[in-house]
Amino acid sequence: QVQLVESGGGLVQAGGALRLSCAASGRTFSSYAMGWVRQAQQKGREFVAGISWSGGSTYYADSVKGRFTISRDNAKNTVYLQMNSLKPEDTAVYYCAARYKFLRSGSNEYDYWGQGTQVTVSS
Repeated sequence: QVQLVESGGGLVQAGGALRLSCAASGRTFSSYAMGWVRQAQQKGREFVAGISWSGGSTYYADSVKGRFTISRDNAKNTVYLQMNSLKPEDTAVYYCAARYKFLRSGSNEYDYWGQGTQVTVSS
């Protein structure tokens, strides 16, 4: 089992920045690929960013490419999502997710989930 706890969400104006953190506990964090998935009200889940177990590979959805950066610190069992140039359409609950070993870009391929953190971007 892997337990995930997100933090760092909040209210920000358009053009601003936030950094989300996800602290993991349980099994060996460095064995897991990590992802950030968001869900806006009345919309489906969107896989926005992912990072391989080593940090050597990353994936970004087109909607966030060039604005968001995913990173991880395996010594701290933490994955981050730096979000810059935020837009109102980035408003959503952001979830941290984990899967064993290999990075995938589909949210349904992740086995462990945090409780989510709300990000609200005002115009």
